[in-house]
Amino acid sequence: MNPLADKPAWSVLWLSLPTVVPLLVVLGSWLQPQPEVWSHLNEFVLPAVLKNTLLMAVGVSLMVSVLGVGLAWLTAVCEFPGRRWFAWALVLPLALPGYVLASVMVGLFDYSGPLQTALRSALGPVSLPPIRSMGGAIMVFGLVLYPYVYLLARQAFLTQGRRSLEAAQTLGLPRWLAFFRVALPMSRPWWVAGLTLALMEMLADFGTVAIFNVDTFTTAIYKAWLALFNLPVASQLASLLALAVLLLMWFEQRAIAQRRYAANSVEARLERLQLVGLSRWAACAACTLVLLMAFVIPVLQLSLWSWSVIGHDWDARYWGFIGHSLLLSTLSVAVGFWLAYAQRQHPGRLTRLWVRASTLGYALPGMLLSVGLFMPIAWLDNQLYPLWQSWGVSPAPVLKGTLLIMLLALAARFMAVGFEPMQAAMQRITLSQQQAAHSLGLGRWQVLRQLYLPLLRSGWLGASLLVFVEVMKEMPITLMTRPFGWDTLAVRVFEMSAEGMWDRAALPSLCIVAAGLLPVLLLIRQSER
Repeated sequence: MNPLADKPAWSVLWLSLPTVVPLLVVLGSWLQPQPEVWSHLNEFVLPAVLKNTLLMAVGVSLMVSVLGVGLAWLTAVCEFPGRRWFAWALVLPLALPGYVLASVMVGLFDYSGPLQTALRSALGPVSLPPIRSMGGAIMVFGLVLYPYVYLLARQAFLTQGRRSLEAAQTLGLPRWLAFFRVALPMSRPWWVAGLTLALMEMLADFGTVAIFNVDTFTTAIYKAWLALFNLPVASQLASLLALAVLLLMWFEQRAIAQRRYAANSVEARLERLQLVGLSRWAACAACTLVLLMAFVIPVLQLSLWSWSVIGHDWDARYWGFIGHSLLLSTLSVAVGFWLAYAQRQHPGRLTRLWVRASTLGYALPGMLLSVGLFMPIAWLDNQLYPLWQSWGVSPAPVLKGTLLIMLLALAARFMAVGFEPMQAAMQRITLSQQQAAHSLGLGRWQVLRQLYLPLLRSGWLGASLLVFVEVMKEMPITLMTRPFGWDTLAVRVFEMSAEGMWDRAALPSLCIVAAGLLPVLLLIRQSER
């Protein structure tokens, strides 16, 4: 008999509110139409935003598909010098947030950067195409997001087996033509799922497009909130972004459903294609070029910049930045733990539905969650004014200026990141172990403290690491909802980049990259098993 009865299920309902409420708020914001504002937006803002977003989506889709699928085919099917090393090294760009790579690229390739300055000194008045452009933004997104497609496409090529490709070759198709007619269509559910994840990351990004001065939905929401001080309009813009994200989530679920029926049996693996002559060195050069542009050069440049400023820039503030991220991540992991524990104790259909709603936040942009949570909390703050007056207290905002909004937004955004490792670790605790604990007279809180917490230590550490890295990298939520004095490393990068102080932005950027490498290295180690 379950001693917790229905109580944990209701706690899951409460935990789902930080995710569900923002969606309802931004979608319901159209009940407050503002035609005069929208006439201005329709004429001067939305055309450029829609055009930029569509062009960027097309450009990023092409780049991440070509890089991800092409590199996955080379490392999974072909044999060339360095293949085994490139197979895992090409995952490393996942450690770099887009805004970090953007700051490096602008600092290097801008008109006043060292590269163009050296060219002018050597060749006279010459200049490269401007890096702060749509093309520059697409290049950065492609370099940091292609691993989403690469990982899934490579897994597809490794598990397709030899039967289908050998059948194509017996029909007279050369290996390169079999790739386009057989391997690529069969792997489509995998790399389409990776592509939708990449596009969702692109739509949610704020720091990268802000550095490149490209107006998208996230920059429009930011300006509507902090420049126009018009929260209803910011919510309506966020609702358009939400519809785009929900559409991409639908495409992702379709791709996952198709993947379940595509070549899921383990066949003998295809014998690798031995590249010879120029082709083997061309494959090696392609992998090297991508890795240099996406990871090696940016990290080296960040290291050089950091070395030049570490003497006078590193101080106690950085420990405060890291401490803030650690505290916020700990609270988010605690929410993820309780979510997994409640589902374990009350595994009903209603609980599963609420858990699914709670973990939806990882797919939602931080801008949407920030706006959608700020509005109801600001309304609640305003309703408390008469109460303060009745008590003779000077009315002042007690909720808007605290950590509450940022905590709720981060918990909603990364609840799934903390929930998944906890749920996996909780599977190791059998129902008989819990029943034995109850038979010894232990209450539910004693069982939680003496049985679950000790056995979930590894899952807690894994979830804490993942959430800590995500919180450290998160920019939109912390930038828009942080109270005074609660800066993070990502906010520091944004502030220094906005001033064009790329060397001062390098030290916090390097800290973020170093933290981001930890889960990437764990992923590489797990994939090699």
